Amino acid sequence: MLVTLEGLDGSGKSSAADHLAESDAVPDDAVFTREPTASWYGEAVERSIGDPDADSVAELFLYTADHADHLSRTIRPALDDGRLVVSDRYSDSRFAYQGATLADYPHLDVADPLDYVREIHAPFTRKPDATVYLDVDPETGARRAGSTNKMEQVEFLESVRENYERLIDDDPERFVRVDATRSQEAVLADVESAVLDVLGE
Repeated sequence: MLVTLEGLDGSGKSSAADHLAESDAVPDDAVFTREPTASWYGEAVERSIGDPDADSVAELFLYTADHADHLSRTIRPALDDGRLVVSDRYSDSRFAYQGATLADYPHLDVADPLDYVREIHAPFTRKPDATVYLDVDPETGARRAGSTNKMEQVEFLESVRENYERLIDDDPERFVRVDATRSQEAVLADVESAVLDVLGE
């Protein structure tokens, strides 16, 4: 089973992943991973994030390459072995974030940037079995994240959040929404409960 953690920057995904890794809620052989990965593909993505002038289409395909490598090296082998995989960010991040970066791209002739990104991934990606969405408003997310790069700005995160809402509307049974504006203890408890429910099903 593939469970993903999604949400805006500053929503607490990484803390949730760390908590689950130390919790009895998941099997001992569960695989915890993240995107961007620590591979050279992921390093290229990180460099792009830090470059305010990076081309948005080029950036999309850096992310896509990292996702493809992640699937082949980590996700699919673990799933084939019958192990639970928990990923801190996954394809929904691509759809929400790169859908937002492409919205104002001057030379992209597509009607819907979010759908364009989904169509690129459709032939090769693996859909999560469940996704825990840590919901936080853009202002809180940007403040928590520190607004240190182009993807942590309030205006940009507003567009990203709108894209996440579209994704949830399109697949409501897969997503579990957790209010991430509350105390960390409350949020982590709800994330653990959500994962236990998913595993129980």
